Amino acid sequence: MKHGFIKAAAITPDLKVADPVYNSQVICQKIEEAEKEGAVLLVFPELCISGYTCHDLFLQETLLVACKEQLQKIAGFTRGKNCIAFVGLPLEKDGKLYNVAAALHDGEVLALIPKTWIPSYGEFYETRHFQRGNETPVFVELFEKQVPFGTHILLTAENIGGFTIGCEICEDMWVPVSPGQSAALAGATVIVNLSASNETIGKEAYRRLLVRSESARFLAGYIYASAGEGESTQDLVFGGHDLITENGTVLAESRRFQNEIIYGDIDIHRLSMERRRMNTFALEKSSDYLTVGFWLKIEETRLTRSFARQPFVPSDRKEREERCNEILMIQSMGLKKRFAHTGCQKAVIGISGGLDSTLALLVTVRAFDMLGLPRGNIYAVTMPCFGTTDRTYDNACKLTKTLGATLEEIDIREAVTIHFRDIRQDMENHNVTYENGQARERTQILMDIANRENALVIGTGDMSELALGWATYNGDHMSMYGVNAGVPKTLVRHLVAYYADTCENETLSAVLRDVLDTPVSPELLPPVEGKISQKTEDLVGPYELHDFFLYYMLRCGFEPEKIYRIARKTFTGVYEDEVILKWLKTFYRRFFAQQFKRSCLPDGPKVGSVALSPRGDLRMPSDASAACWLAEVEKLQQTCKIKENDIL
Repeated sequence: MKHGFIKAAAITPDLKVADPVYNSQVICQKIEEAEKEGAVLLVFPELCISGYTCHDLFLQETLLVACKEQLQKIAGFTRGKNCIAFVGLPLEKDGKLYNVAAALHDGEVLALIPKTWIPSYGEFYETRHFQRGNETPVFVELFEKQVPFGTHILLTAENIGGFTIGCEICEDMWVPVSPGQSAALAGATVIVNLSASNETIGKEAYRRLLVRSESARFLAGYIYASAGEGESTQDLVFGGHDLITENGTVLAESRRFQNEIIYGDIDIHRLSMERRRMNTFALEKSSDYLTVGFWLKIEETRLTRSFARQPFVPSDRKEREERCNEILMIQSMGLKKRFAHTGCQKAVIGISGGLDSTLALLVTVRAFDMLGLPRGNIYAVTMPCFGTTDRTYDNACKLTKTLGATLEEIDIREAVTIHFRDIRQDMENHNVTYENGQARERTQILMDIANRENALVIGTGDMSELALGWATYNGDHMSMYGVNAGVPKTLVRHLVAYYADTCENETLSAVLRDVLDTPVSPELLPPVEGKISQKTEDLVGPYELHDFFLYYMLRCGFEPEKIYRIARKTFTGVYEDEVILKWLKTFYRRFFAQQFKRSCLPDGPKVGSVALSPRGDLRMPSDASAACWLAEVEKLQQTCKIKENDIL
């Protein structure tokens, strides 16, 4: 439960129809198995104590009494166990029969939640046996205790903030306005569904869609446990299709026709953050909802869920290619609009032979093609200086010529040398002044050429650089439209690679692949033996780590300790713990310190759910303190040192 991770289990036991004694034994075995795996929320199928396909046997007193007896045994079995379990059974109240989910915890039945929507169509005829459940809870006597009975019941872990459970049963999910919806609006962050959904052609995909969409619309976790092959009888076959989802994402899914347990780590802190962020998600605390509290022992959840090493980049190739094409279109359409609005018909772009300027040029070419403007109106300006290598220079020239843009070469070494003389900068002192002087000279040239040609300067900096402030203020920091502002560095590579794969131009493809193989560098320091001497990631840290930190900080609202935890899991065998901590500290320090640069960014298209524009997603004061975040990292570093000393 630490860091908000709740391990849930959807369980399909191998049952026997109308055999509550056998079924309760199997259910208890599965409770023990799941609890040993660290699951604290256990969900079983609909009517699992009796079996769903009992038909008119539900009217038999013998079956009903046996189910009640076994419910007591199962409840007793949970005593001392660190979990809450939901099981299903037929239960009589006031002379009527109900399809009920029983919430069990530490030897007690906490609540009885009846099914709301009772189907009688197709192969279903539940109204023959069951009544629709009441919304407003009433209390019924069960095992010499008063237990709440009704659909409007929430179960809340009183010692775990944000962990509140709502419950629905099978058909309840398939209706236009589900009980889960009202439960979520009343505060439930997790919805459980005890189901007995039989298999027909195409139903699997539709069922998955419903479960995913429910969790997305509710901004909740959703655990769906369905009956398995033990229920198969006469005309119906059950596949045990279990699902655990979180805000539209499938965390775990069972194999059909194999009774098994699936586990998923639901992040209730992230769900709570999403609800805070989306002010249109309006909680409606209803007075007719009864909240039942329970306590769980706080333990560190053994995480089984994985976290994308590159969260901005889809792992599936087809999805990645579709995403790349869409992003290139968004970038190009944004730039196209700017040219259409200004009436400008020319562009100026600094081309270095690196990844960012390459992507910016490709986007500009696409925008010009859309506008019907000649590519020759794109002025690609290469400005070699002290750090320029033959490799990047040649690639810049080849790329420009292959794309049909106009190449303009301006050697800035003399101009920078004179400037350094004017400001008394020692040419042998390769400090920040030495580096930034070159970047500002290049930006001045681009702006002046734009004035000469009545053109727009296209910015090349990417989102990762903006997050870290890895740009020269009033240098490459500035442009008239930053086409890469919404694209993180890890994604830039894939966009260029996608272009190389799909351009159908062997010469262009070869140049792009060499650009991809070139080390990332600002090339502001003299080369060593003709090779790049200044590698960005040696100075600022690996971009895949920084993009990882950026995503989980801004998109998910994770605190440093939580980011460190999932980074350790994700990058096991890639980076040592102390390396991750080192760059995490660098990330927070730079992210806060460099906000003033982001506060005056040029316009640029938003392409994903994380963006840094001060006019859009990130309204952050330039002088905000990073003290709270850095203090947490410092604490982690001290813990890391203690562990190292213990080993030594």
